[in-house]
Amino acid sequence: METATKIDRRVIRTKEAITKAFLDLFAKKDLEHITINDIADRANVNRGTVYLHYSDKYDLLDKLIDDHLNKLTSLCNPTGNTPMASELLPVFVYIRDHFQFFSAMLSTTRAAVFRKRLMEFVAVRVEEKLERRSPHAEIDVELNAEFMASAFVGIVEWWIRRQMPHPPEYVAEQLRKLFEKNEVYPAHA
Repeated sequence: METATKIDRRVIRTKEAITKAFLDLFAKKDLEHITINDIADRANVNRGTVYLHYSDKYDLLDKLIDDHLNKLTSLCNPTGNTPMASELLPVFVYIRDHFQFFSAMLSTTRAAVFRKRLMEFVAVRVEEKLERRSPHAEIDVELNAEFMASAFVGIVEWWIRRQMPHPPEYVAEQLRKLFEKNEVYPAHA
């Protein structure tokens, strides 16, 4: 059993090295110009090792995006009973803690795939909250969700591009206030 733990740790370290190498390259180059050899060289592994874990660079990118969106999903409150600031704070802390990934994905023009998936992720969650909070709202729920998802992603991009000039608590609170104005969360009583 101890051997399995050592192997798992090596696999984890290898995947982390591959991920870091990929993100370093992605921040500087278009995806089309990144090769598996580039990733392997930067990660200090054989190209076969990269292929052991990922079928190609697109699979690597997809798995990175899926992993981070799944982690963000786990931070969101599925019941909608948590106050907005409490729900948003872990999201912004997570983004801060994974700055390299989000910076690479959002601070370049090459990030359209991630931006689209993040927008869809946020829009679905906002729409669910809007439907629970105000099913007969004056503003169309789907349009409001898309509007708020665009605002959320825009704020995250602004925060990342400016090297996080405010702490996660401040950004979460500011965003909560904006969401209150758009009926996503009720105003404090």
